[in-house]
Amino acid sequence: MQEAPKGPSPFRYCGRTFTEAEVETIRGLSDNPRYETRAEIARAVCAALHWVKPDGQPKVVSCHVALQRMEAHGVIWLPLPTRAPVRPRPPRRTAAGEPPAPITGSRGDLQDLRLVPVTSRAESGLWNELVDRYHYLGRTQSAGAQCRYLAYDGDRVLAALGFGAAAWRLAARERYIGWTDAERQAHLHEVVQNRRFMVLPWVAVRGLASALLGLAARRLPADWLERAGYRPVLLETFVERERFRGTSYAAANWVHVGQTRGRGRNDRQGRGGQPIRDIWLLPLDRRFRTLLTDGRLPALPSTGGRSR
Repeated sequence: MQEAPKGPSPFRYCGRTFTEAEVETIRGLSDNPRYETRAEIARAVCAALHWVKPDGQPKVVSCHVALQRMEAHGVIWLPLPTRAPVRPRPPRRTAAGEPPAPITGSRGDLQDLRLVPVTSRAESGLWNELVDRYHYLGRTQSAGAQCRYLAYDGDRVLAALGFGAAAWRLAARERYIGWTDAERQAHLHEVVQNRRFMVLPWVAVRGLASALLGLAARRLPADWLERAGYRPVLLETFVERERFRGTSYAAANWVHVGQTRGRGRNDRQGRGGQPIRDIWLLPLDRRFRTLLTDGRLPALPSTGGRSR
């Protein structure tokens, strides 16, 4: 049997607090010779702790990451990995990702503007290539539910958008919603983050960016319901202050609620050093505060944002 480490309790990993009893359950499962691989242990832990997504599917990826961090901190022992980690390959460069002739004008000049959900391998390859080549942050792999879109006018690709899981903690967002910490943990999955939004560099169409944000806000709830099993009620995004003003988000009725503190996702010591970003939110349901606070009606906050 594993010896319990000396240290603080409860333990917190991947957005979940594990009690002493739950950690003992995990130790028992990782010691059980029935489970020979880390993947088998992760699935067993999800089943034992009922760690599931809103659609009832086990959160195996999050559990796998949590187990690895527990092992790194000496909380549990795991069997050696059965295979080396696979590094993602950079997207292929194709003719479809090469700059065409410039596309200019205004939103009214586009006769067939639409968002196409990325569902096929070909669409995924094009989305990855465009974001990797032309977005200043590049492409990153993310776990959990996500929706990606390519924007077209006819057969001309104009932009790429990506949505995924929300930030775990965000002070300005928490104030705007008015939820308690327990409510945040229970309902955070109903907040979705716009992680990538890129109008391609050869496209200069007035009013296009805000129009695309509006299209995405209208169709995302149904697409997310189909993929994840529930409807989100609030969108969030970050806009790097030194690069962008957030004009398109303002024009699409997003609300500026504050700024980040310049801390990265894994900055536990408050060292900062990350770019300051504006925080923008968009309610997808007028009842979002009630829905995110289990029917409680929090006091309406001051956004702390700037005038438009």
